[in-house]
Amino acid sequence: MKIAILGYGKMGQEIERIAILRKHEVTLIIDSIEDWEKDGGRLGEADIAIEFSQPDTVLDNIYHCFDANVPVVVGTTGWYEDVEQVRIDCLDREQTIFYSANFSIGVNLFFDLNRKLAALMSKWVDYEISIEETHHIHKQDAPSGTAIVLANDIIRNSKRKEKWVKKMPENPEELGIQSFRTENVPGTHKVKYESDADSIEIIHTAKNRRGFAVGTLLATEWLNGKKGIFEMKDLLSSQILTNL
Repeated sequence: MKIAILGYGKMGQEIERIAILRKHEVTLIIDSIEDWEKDGGRLGEADIAIEFSQPDTVLDNIYHCFDANVPVVVGTTGWYEDVEQVRIDCLDREQTIFYSANFSIGVNLFFDLNRKLAALMSKWVDYEISIEETHHIHKQDAPSGTAIVLANDIIRNSKRKEKWVKKMPENPEELGIQSFRTENVPGTHKVKYESDADSIEIIHTAKNRRGFAVGTLLATEWLNGKKGIFEMKDLLSSQILTNL
């Protein structure tokens, strides 16, 4: 496929590397307003776009893809308050978008484990729940999109929490998320259940960006020829059915 990469930070560069290894052609790279002014007209030449920019540019990039009739795979987070409007516009305009807070297959298995553990621990009120996430210093949104997914899944499955807060919780109904930014950390997420007697933790640690890039390219390849709005659950469920 001919791929346009929108956002050429460390993730964009790793996606380019994996895309070439998988025999795709990167035909366009856009990383600034100047790039859009110079080369934006070439977006329509791509079969699909991969968006890994910044929270303040992601929406513009999504709609650039809609305007060019180019399917887009979005890995940027920090825009989900607008996801319902994007969903409406995507369907109304018969466009295609695949978005995820995290494209790592391992993280998505971690999501499933988190949901199961939350349901299991729901009745054990002596265990307080907390989330920690650590990323590199260049990540702009905090908490991470992955941490928010973890928190929302706990809220839905545990029945003990009503909302998440990005601070130490002030009442039992709040689920606290602590965010840390450290040099050269691709991403670590920890869910902890702690009582006076013991603690239970599940942790996902990304060793590098390769897992995110491979998952993104899997989504890109899977999306080819489809119309609508999709998430990792759609990809993973299709892979499970294919392997039965």
